[in-house]
Amino acid sequence: MTTFPVTASTISAKELGEFAKEKYGLNNNFNCKLFRTGMNHTYFLSNNETKYVLRVYSHNWRSKSEIIEEIELLKLLSENNLSVSFPIKDKKGDFIQEINAPEGNRYVVLFSFAEGRKIRFMDNETCFEIGSLMAKIHNLTLNKTIDRVSYNKKSLIEIPYEQLKQFFSEKLPEMKFIKEFRESFLNSDFDYIQHGVVHMDIWYDNMAVTDEKEITIFDFDFCGNGRQILDVGYFCKQLFLIESDKNQYEIKAQSFLKGYQKIKKLSDKELKLIPKAGASIFIFYLGIQAQRFDWSNIFLSENYLKMFIDRIKSWIEYYEKKEITEANN
Repeated sequence: MTTFPVTASTISAKELGEFAKEKYGLNNNFNCKLFRTGMNHTYFLSNNETKYVLRVYSHNWRSKSEIIEEIELLKLLSENNLSVSFPIKDKKGDFIQEINAPEGNRYVVLFSFAEGRKIRFMDNETCFEIGSLMAKIHNLTLNKTIDRVSYNKKSLIEIPYEQLKQFFSEKLPEMKFIKEFRESFLNSDFDYIQHGVVHMDIWYDNMAVTDEKEITIFDFDFCGNGRQILDVGYFCKQLFLIESDKNQYEIKAQSFLKGYQKIKKLSDKELKLIPKAGASIFIFYLGIQAQRFDWSNIFLSENYLKMFIDRIKSWIEYYEKKEITEANN
């Protein structure tokens, strides 16, 4: 019988749990369960009193130095009493474990568990609190850089377009749309606005909300350097997709922006860049799905591309109409 190599595997929860209990000095009554696979694999490690999150990074997804930068950022935020899921040291004082999976080396990090629940349809108060927490993170990391990717025209638009070319003809209307967006996207648009560390994926699936409206943000896997309006635009874009009633979207988006600006002011230029910022991150993530389609989006197809681009178009058109309406009033 021939033994074939693998490109991705799912680590046994039982053996991973035993490994973690030994490394972190946990009691034998802790159980490990797979929560979900995806960009990385997430496991819950818990007993009757305590719960942790184990992230098993995918092979060749993040380098050890990139993970170290993520950990250092989370330590900074946690030490300044900002509500994020933070990394936990093992018995030797190390944050990163290495395991030999069938496909090769994979890294493992233990995180605190974010108390609360994921809320898709958020009320105004929750949106306000999310804006406030995001602004506090941005204030602390303003003008700072970490040794990770910088989000600009090349990383947001140009590289994703090249990745998508592997799957789709440039003659497709959706590919033409991305190309036109790329040509209209000027790095200079983002000059002279606030720069620092960005999360790049703040939406309801990456935060927990308690009944007391306490927010905890997690999953900083895509953190990097860039104009901080990117995080603002992305949250608004996700909220736009969730709220089919655009009047509700406006109310909740304004609550979010009020929460943000209570802590950190946005210039008129930054506010006007929200549509472009949100659209650029969606194109970036479409490129990620093309880059690692085997475990990030198995549904990648022309129909999917059309659906995804239509969502971006509706977002841009909404703000174009809004701008015209405001100019006429």
